[in-house]
Amino acid sequence: ELAKKKPIVQNAIDLVQALGVAQPKVAMLSAVEIPNPKMPATLEYVELCKMAEQGQITGGLLDGPLAFDLAISQEAVACKKITSKVAGDADILLMPEIQAGNILFKALGYFASSIVAGIVLGAKFRVIFTSRSAVVAERATSCMLARFYDRFMQK
Repeated sequence: ELAKKKPIVQNAIDLVQALGVAQPKVAMLSAVEIPNPKMPATLEYVELCKMAEQGQITGGLLDGPLAFDLAISQEAVACKKITSKVAGDADILLMPEIQAGNILFKALGYFASSIVAGIVLGAKFRVIFTSRSAVVAERATSCMLARFYDRFMQK
């Protein structure tokens, strides 16, 4: 839902800026690159781009809908002949809904052998958000990320 995605995007931009990226690139993910009324998230992405253009979302570059390969691969961008300031170089991947995000989060941990970290932004208090099966390194990384972000936001 659009009203929920706007603060998610802004919070993600703020976090990535805190990590040192001056103008994070936000790829809003979908199965298709063309807005489609049968896929409501694609229409929300168009609205989020308009919000960014109007200054309602600040600090980042937004583009979407984009397929996952277009978000992360310059080769896919060249093959599909896409013109975008975000495609192939995304710092943030906005998922269409929580199920897709959970699947990607866990896939990165298991298939890419990544240490994944999760925090919830926008709440009154910082919430660490890890899988129940998270290894100690993932839990510790999530705690460190939350602490780092809290210190950055106090400045």
